[in-house]
Amino acid sequence: MSTGDKGVSVVTATWNEVETLAALIGGIRQTLRGAPHEIIVVDDSSPDGTYSLASKLADRAIRKNREGQSIALLKGIREATYPLIVTIDADLENDPANIPQLLEKLADGYDLVVASRPQLPRWSERLFATTIGRRLGIRDVLSNFRAMQADKVKEISLDHGETFGAEFLIKAHKLGLRLGQIQVEPTARRRRPRIGGATRANLRILKAFLTCLFI
Repeated sequence: MSTGDKGVSVVTATWNEVETLAALIGGIRQTLRGAPHEIIVVDDSSPDGTYSLASKLADRAIRKNREGQSIALLKGIREATYPLIVTIDADLENDPANIPQLLEKLADGYDLVVASRPQLPRWSERLFATTIGRRLGIRDVLSNFRAMQADKVKEISLDHGETFGAEFLIKAHKLGLRLGQIQVEPTARRRRPRIGGATRANLRILKAFLTCLFI
């Protein structure tokens, strides 16, 4: 793994993830065993006990008002203490075993690397890929499974609400950061995705897409 002696901060955002959090943290610990690391969980005031569990299992648990995944991940990024940062979804759709591959790509001279899915299941995600994604050089714009250089991203701000990670990538591109990607196979999506069912998810992503056109 290309961490050297730098260490890695792994950040995840949670909303009602009590059923998946222990497996996620266990997977991260197993993958990064022997490497200096910390796990930061930023919880959006989940009512199901996620924060309480995170307080026991993570290195740091942060509870905040519900504002969405993008803002939660940004808060975790700013709280990170190591020079390398990985963001990962809490619902087990991202496999922690792919973290070394992300970090190896980052070590090739990139400032931010995205783990892109080979197939995008929603038409709204494909719309992002063929327009904004093409300009950024990133197929899976909405993937929040990413590795980044902390000193290059901590000054990025988010001003346009929930764009599922797209605004963050656009801001990084505008700052001149070198963006890269790897391809990974996702695990099975949970029954009740955080973003909602198919119709609601597509509408929310479409709203984010229209917002991003003006960023």
